[in-house]
Order: sequence, then C-alpha cells, then structure tokens
Amino acid sequence: MTNLIRTEWLKMKGYPAFWWILGITALAYPAINYGFFKAFEDLSNNPTEAAQMAKMLIGNPFSFPEAWHTVAFASSLFTFIPAVVVIMFISNEYTYRTHRQNIIDGWSRSQFVTSKLIDVLIISLIITALYFSIALVTGINNQERLIKNTWGQSYYIGLFALQTFAQLSIAFLYGFLIRKAFLALGIFLFQYMILENILVAYLNVKSHDEGRFLPIEMSDRLIPRPAFMARLNPERYKTLIDAIPQHVVMTVIFTGVIWAFCYWMNKRRDLK
Repeated sequence: MTNLIRTEWLKMKGYPAFWWILGITALAYPAINYGFFKAFEDLSNNPTEAAQMAKMLIGNPFSFPEAWHTVAFASSLFTFIPAVVVIMFISNEYTYRTHRQNIIDGWSRSQFVTSKLIDVLIISLIITALYFSIALVTGINNQERLIKNTWGQSYYIGLFALQTFAQLSIAFLYGFLIRKAFLALGIFLFQYMILENILVAYLNVKSHDEGRFLPIEMSDRLIPRPAFMARLNPERYKTLIDAIPQHVVMTVIFTGVIWAFCYWMNKRRDLK
C-alpha cells in the first residue's frame, strides 16, 4: 500500500495539469464564497427598510456555526473542476499504456484500481482541506461575538468530503470506461450541469421527488441549500435536512458499487 501511495504521488507531483487545476480550484472556491459573502454584505449595508428586515430574517450565514453549511454549499458548486484532473489521470493511463507497464512491473489488476482509488481519495482530501480552511477563515472573520457553538455544524466537513469523493468517483467511472479524456469529460459535464438538472426538475413535477435517486443529485442532497436561502419554504428545508442521513447511506452504497464494478471490470477487460 505504501508503494502504491508513493507511486501515485510521484505521478501527481510530476503532472503539470494537476497543479494547474489545483491552482484553479484554490482560486475558484474562495471566489465563489466571496461572491456569496459580497451579496450578503451588500444586502446588510442597504439602508432600506426591506433590506434591513431581510437581514434580521436571515441572520449572518457566514458566522459560526452556519458558516460550515454555507461554505460547503457554495464550494460544492465547483466539484466539476477537480473532476477534470481525475478523468485525465485515468485516461492518461490508457493513452500512454502505463496501465500495462504497471502490470508488467508486478502489480496485480486489483492494485492498479486501488492506485486510482488512492488518487481520488488524495484529491478529495485536498479539496476538503481547502473547504475547511475557507470555512474556518470565513467563520472567524464574521464572528461579532464569542459563539459557544462554533463547531455545531462542523459535520458538514464530513458531508462535504463524502460528496466530493462520491462525485469524483462518478467522474473516474466515465474515464475508466471511455478511456478518452475529452469524451469522458464532456459526458460527465453534460450530466453534471445539464442532464440531471433537467431530469430532477421534471421528476419533481411529474413524480414524488424521484429525482433524488439520480447519481449526482443523490450526493448533492448531502448539502442542501443553506438556511438563509430556504426561509421562504421552511417546510421544504426541514424535509431536505431530515433526509440527509438517508442520502449518506445511499451515497456510500452507490459509491461502493462504482468501485466494486471497476475492480470487477478491470479483472475481465484486456490490457489494450
């Protein structure tokens, strides 16, 4: 296992696209959260009576403990960025035949998939650490007084990590099956940005919220919209919050199925 981790880290470290996309992510996550914060700040500084009433109603979603939830939701909108590097990692293995070289060098087929699992875990942990840093700084900077419940919603750290790993696993699956980076990335982005949004909206109208079982929507619901965005429909917000444990279970099972399938498929496919 140590050899696998060292090998995959050496690959990452020497892969320029990894650092470029990591840099883009490091800029995009603070930027989207800053955009959310500026919108809130503009509302707070608006002297009109309506704006002040709205401020009283929503409170400060960027102070603790709600900052954990707010920043997790905003950051989750950009999971597709690290998905790019996940797809490129696996597709490059087939493009440059390094998957065959690993087997020739003595790796088993299962070890090859395990090495890719390590890749996805490492990237997920890096993204989660970035989210944690942003949420911590945001919460500290917006505390107007000592809040005893600073860590009250810190469970969103775990939910964000699970959501990130689950969605990057879906991206990996496309790269693993298709092997062509741009085609796999195009299909993933189409599903992530267009297809599932249309299907979720349609199923919510035509059925009893069956859209919650779609692959990306399933993990998206680990982090519902923050409380301040749901004031107009508190019953819906409560329903989404209450459903989080159910979506944790479904996401863990679905992600486990993805990796089990990848192990199974890799044992049976040829090394071309």
